[in-house]
Amino acid sequence: MARDTSPIVKQSRREGYALHPKAHKILIKKPGIPGQHSGGRQSKPSLYQIQLREKQKVRRTYGLLEKQFARLMKEASRREGLSGENLLQLLELRLDNVVYRSGLATSRRAARQLVGHGHFVLNGRRVDIPSIRVKAGDVITVREKSAKSGYFTAINDVIANSIQGPLSWLKSDHKKLTIEITGLPKREEAEADINEQLIVEYYSR
Repeated sequence: MARDTSPIVKQSRREGYALHPKAHKILIKKPGIPGQHSGGRQSKPSLYQIQLREKQKVRRTYGLLEKQFARLMKEASRREGLSGENLLQLLELRLDNVVYRSGLATSRRAARQLVGHGHFVLNGRRVDIPSIRVKAGDVITVREKSAKSGYFTAINDVIANSIQGPLSWLKSDHKKLTIEITGLPKREEAEADINEQLIVEYYSR
């Protein structure tokens, strides 16, 4: 299963955006681009550069490779409605993101690893593909065997370190270790610091 294994903090510095909770403090200490010395004059970025950086930021936030992200953008463009909002909705409905949003993981990378190791059951069937797309009515549970592991028996500590709030389209029961999809994500419930129109413009060139 292909994935981006480059350091998430380094990626965060490149994008000027915390792609992982642990990157917030690092960005305060080292706000510049990795390998770039401060003090020199920097030219104003072109519109293309701005669009590219926004695309890279969102792609890395959700942990997708370039081809995966391009395919998702193509699908979003074919759907009715605003392409940018469609893209964010498709990203939010990925299984790894759902696990993260439920509070059962402190980051999307951690959620991807949990799903990849087969710790979850979707509608009664074990799954290990992070990119699986969920829909309203789906129920995700932690495998009975996995629920007895140290990670899930100490889930309250994980939840305490999670920054996720309640969502209108998702219900999670941390005692029963279940997640229920009740609807579709709203635009305002996706990442706030995203300008999805720049991504649409990037792919419309």
